[in-house]
Amino acid sequence: MKAKKPNAELVCKQFEDALAPRLRLSTADRAVYYHLLRHSRFEGKPRLHFSMIWLARNLGLTVDTVRSALRRLVQHRALRLVQRSKAGHVVDVRLPEEVPGALRSGAQTRVAVPSPSSGNFEETDFMRTPELRQAIHAREGGVCFYCLRHIGPDFQCLDHVIPRARLGPNSYRNLVSCCRECNSRKGERPAADFLRSLYREGRIVGAELIRGLQSLKDLAAGKLRPVLAPPAVSQ
Repeated sequence: MKAKKPNAELVCKQFEDALAPRLRLSTADRAVYYHLLRHSRFEGKPRLHFSMIWLARNLGLTVDTVRSALRRLVQHRALRLVQRSKAGHVVDVRLPEEVPGALRSGAQTRVAVPSPSSGNFEETDFMRTPELRQAIHAREGGVCFYCLRHIGPDFQCLDHVIPRARLGPNSYRNLVSCCRECNSRKGERPAADFLRSLYREGRIVGAELIRGLQSLKDLAAGKLRPVLAPPAVSQ
């Protein structure tokens, strides 16, 4: 499947300036990511089929080193493991801007939203305005919180981690951006239960399940605040 080739210079800058430092990637992690990126997205292919021996030989690293780096990149969502077998691995290689939360420290586009009228961020209803809703989508970086597929604006939904039927609030701590399919299938189930069902169905791998459950804990703890641009100053 062909995809539009990204701007290689921009991708490298985003990787070196934001992704690698934020995820604390090792030299081996960086080498593996760059090599997979070179043979996939830079060639217009979002997905790559390869063997560990091929990857290790090309990089001059041991198979164990490559395997560990690959595992870390999957855990950080820089890669999505689609298939693993004796015939090799199949991964979706994500650009830095597609890794959930990776560019949140400054490279991610800020969403201009009005200041909460109450002045209390924690009490803000993030379903109240289109700008506030978009801030939640921007926080997830265009990736479904649950199944981790990349989704365009026309297929994004906001989902309540604790369903509204169970009195879940419209707080940023209880809202995630997801695809329409996951929004529909999750229904009134708790988010953690839905993530486990995706794992049982093979839609996500074990590392992605663990990371997703941790993200739910971070969300509830207020560690995943959406980025809000300051209001414009009147002249």
